[in-house]
Amino acid sequence: SRVAHSPAMFAGRAARLPPEVNRILYVRNLPYKITNIELYDIFGKYGSVRQIRKGSEAETKGTAFVIYDDIYDAKSAMEQLSGFNVAGRYLVLLYYNPAKMAVKMDTERRREELALLRKKFNVDDK
Repeated sequence: SRVAHSPAMFAGRAARLPPEVNRILYVRNLPYKITNIELYDIFGKYGSVRQIRKGSEAETKGTAFVIYDDIYDAKSAMEQLSGFNVAGRYLVLLYYNPAKMAVKMDTERRREELALLRKKFNVDDK
């Protein structure tokens, strides 16, 4: 049986998306003990999830990348889950921005190099 689609069903898809919207969400403030199954349960309600990558290092614990098959599903999840309470923690969702992430990684790398140079030449932080 075929389902009749009204134009209203596609109204949201006809609108032009802001440039930062993409299929990859960066999620912060997750409970450390959340499982992948729980993540798929939460994020799968908004559409087909291609992949979830949970942070496992000390600096990345409590974070995850959620990759949707469809950009509109990612947008829906972003709108519905920002501030969502999971085990007493409020989720922080951002669209993944590769340029911003590269700058952050470069800044971190430079900070580490500077710390090594300070140590090597016995220079105080003060």
